[in-house]
Amino acid sequence: MYVMATCFAMIYLTLMNSSLNSVFSTDSVSFNMRLSQKEKVVSDIKSNTPVLNSVAPKTKKTRDTTVKKIAGSIEYKDFAKKASRNFLLSQLRLMMRIRKLEDKAGYDYRLRKIGGFCHLCAGQEAVCAATIGALDLTKDYVLTSYRDHGHALACGISTRSIFAELYGKAEGCSKGKGGSMHLFSVENNFLGGNGIVGAQIPIATGVAFAQKYKNVAGVTLCYFGDGALQQGAFHESLNLSKLWNLPVIYVIENNYYGMGTAVQRASSVEDLYTAGSPYQIEGCGVNGMDFYETYNYFASIVASVRKNPRPVLVEAKTYRYYGHSMSDPANYRSKKELDDFKEKDPIFSMKKKMIKDKQLTENEFKAMEKETAEEIKKAQEEASKSHDPKLEELYTDVIA
Repeated sequence: MYVMATCFAMIYLTLMNSSLNSVFSTDSVSFNMRLSQKEKVVSDIKSNTPVLNSVAPKTKKTRDTTVKKIAGSIEYKDFAKKASRNFLLSQLRLMMRIRKLEDKAGYDYRLRKIGGFCHLCAGQEAVCAATIGALDLTKDYVLTSYRDHGHALACGISTRSIFAELYGKAEGCSKGKGGSMHLFSVENNFLGGNGIVGAQIPIATGVAFAQKYKNVAGVTLCYFGDGALQQGAFHESLNLSKLWNLPVIYVIENNYYGMGTAVQRASSVEDLYTAGSPYQIEGCGVNGMDFYETYNYFASIVASVRKNPRPVLVEAKTYRYYGHSMSDPANYRSKKELDDFKEKDPIFSMKKKMIKDKQLTENEFKAMEKETAEEIKKAQEEASKSHDPKLEELYTDVIA
């Protein structure tokens, strides 16, 4: 992005210099006429240049989570209503584990215990838990972006293995060589963790192709942020997935910012799930801050895709509490905006509903918090004491 911007700036300056040289090399009449033309062009550019502000989308407008189907029909069922209390408690605990893992990772990053880049998903836990909770990981696969800690945990990778990877230890799920952005586990059908924006989209499309080719009744979930929507690979993948009716569910985790750029400044499409309509791909939007809504829709979509293989595009509207990465102070948004979204916190909203439904008590919730904190502390301590990779590991698993 920065290279492109630099190139455009150089081209602009070159053209401007060329124009000025042409202007000053003519007679006075021509000079005045060309100068007038130049001033008009500059004036037009200024008047037509949009004012770029960092104001976030208005809550009322962007929190519209009404599901609108593009094509086809997916039978919606209230799967959460039929879910057992134990299942719901496990999902609440999972979201709590993700939150505490992310908070601890952020703390350790500031202490320089974690190197490289680190992208945290605190605030987006409901998307991780509810979507993967609708899968059968004996035959379904998950691929995501560099904001992958929560998805890895939801797929069953242990907290100790994740911390070990963050610390660059041999016991890490990627042998300490992947780091925060490249968590990976074949055993858990979690195929990354991808550091390049949108790189996982064509890979996930290929995984779905393999599932259909081998006649496995599996589904592939592919997550990416709103900032990846403009990548060419996204459109190429959607086209092929529909052409071959591959069993892949593309999940846009719309947290309203691609790095520091508000989504409405980067996308001409307001409802991002409609981006699949040119390829005749069904799409819908869900409130990614609400576990129940997200789980119900994904369980319905997964069941439908498993029965009738085809791609589906889902936009989960959510919000990240930290910056884009640990190096991002997030000065482009206000404290009020952050506080407004924290009032819709997925963990506490689920807690509130479970207490209302008499499936949870305040004391049980506090006990769960204590147990989770102890688990994270123990995993972190054990991971920090584990071994560094051996020198010969530097050349293993290297393809090119």
